Amino acid sequence: MNIEEIALRLDRLESKEDIKTLVSEYAEACDQQDLKYLEGLFTKEAEFNSPNGMLSSKGRQNIIEMYKEVFQTRGPSFHWTHDVRVEISSDNPSKASGTVYSHAETTRDGIASLAAMRYDDEYSNKEGKWKFSKRTISFFYYVKTSEYVENLTETLRVNGADGKVPADIPESVPAWIEFQEKYKK
Repeated sequence: MNIEEIALRLDRLESKEDIKTLVSEYAEACDQQDLKYLEGLFTKEAEFNSPNGMLSSKGRQNIIEMYKEVFQTRGPSFHWTHDVRVEISSDNPSKASGTVYSHAETTRDGIASLAAMRYDDEYSNKEGKWKFSKRTISFFYYVKTSEYVENLTETLRVNGADGKVPADIPESVPAWIEFQEKYKK
């Protein structure tokens, strides 16, 4: 292996580590309700959305405005990430994609809730450091703690501001659908 190959491998490893730090910083910024901190984690043209439509915003400033509105209904929260999978683009080393699994303990309008999420991310380091260029949050559940046990087996297990909506995952995952149709008739 020559020096250029070693340097490329080292750069990819450092990039993956930087992206994992970015993911942790996002959780920390949300828990601190720190809009300035959060702003520094997204590219200028970033997008943030959810398949259920509860969250949708384009552009860093619009994302921060969305979070300002979200934080106005929230009290204390605690987000933590589990598995983080990152793939650096083979065509463009300043771009990457990833999947992040996480949980959160939150309060909305004074009511304690639990959530399990998957983020499908796109990252960019064109602004000098790795940032989110696109973040899609899919909910496995988002329920009041008092309803956790009974809600976990229901399809409508995401509590939105206007009531319950269907969960995004696993019901939308092709492998899940195939298994259900094939083996759970």
